[in-house]
Amino acid sequence: MGWWQVNADTLAAGRFVVSELAEATAVLQALECGAAANPAERAWFDTHRPAYRQRLADDPVTAKLVRIGLGGHWNADFLTPTPTGEGTFAQNLARVRETPPAEARADLEMSRGGPLPELLHRPDLPERAADLLEWVWERIVLPDWPHRRRILEADIVARAAQLSQGGWAAALDAMNPGMRWLGGSRLQVNPRDYPPRELTGVRLMFVPVTPRQGWVSWDAAAQRYAVVYPSSGTLSDVDRPLVPDSLGRLLGPARAGVLVLLDSPRSTTQLVALTGQGLGSVGRHLRVLLDAGLAGRRRSGRSVLYFRTEAGDVLVAAQSPG
Repeated sequence: MGWWQVNADTLAAGRFVVSELAEATAVLQALECGAAANPAERAWFDTHRPAYRQRLADDPVTAKLVRIGLGGHWNADFLTPTPTGEGTFAQNLARVRETPPAEARADLEMSRGGPLPELLHRPDLPERAADLLEWVWERIVLPDWPHRRRILEADIVARAAQLSQGGWAAALDAMNPGMRWLGGSRLQVNPRDYPPRELTGVRLMFVPVTPRQGWVSWDAAAQRYAVVYPSSGTLSDVDRPLVPDSLGRLLGPARAGVLVLLDSPRSTTQLVALTGQGLGSVGRHLRVLLDAGLAGRRRSGRSVLYFRTEAGDVLVAAQSPG
């Protein structure tokens, strides 16, 4: 298994960050390798995959590059640069575009596990990869980036709550498939077999993305390490609890939706992301629910979490079918 030796100071200084480039890369990997887990995801693929496939059909070199670089046992490192936690999408994309061609080919050979086909023996692979990531960003990610960002920020708030309640072990366990806290300052990052790495005096970042993709990356020269992981929120409504019609008529659909979501403690940031309502609207609904005794609140670390009271549970249960 692959694991990192993370000392206490490095872990204590770890940061959760949002990365536009990591989000675009995760979307690209989902388009290339992902499978729909539910009807809403299938609809997302049906919407975006035809244009993606046409884009690659028109550019067989880039098609082969991506299938090797993101579709194999190991991601090509230049396609998944370690997030910096700062800078614009264009500034971070420049790191992909400026990769030395020989380095890009070496990364692809590592991903493939052998020599590259003749088609990829050319100097413009980094430029082609960057162009495709830019296409994914502008065509798919950017139009709903505000919504995606709210989901990512809500996930970070939830992880912070886990951290305050159960420590790093609770926050990190199952963040990625095969990832768990082993104890003894050891973090298993995946089930693959490669030598452990010592993380002392480095910047450690945890980066949520909305697709169901995840990976680890590092830049040893810059002393940056990152875990990119699928966020707990999704872009679809498939996992959102249904609001009973009668409850919606009683409280109003928006306020009823907030009450239904309080089946588990949530922050205002999470509620904004899950409902799509503005912060002011969510705040007004919470005040009414608090005043009516249908919701309560408690502090968890730096966050305030809202939850349904017993009276709120009774009301939701009474209005639910059956």
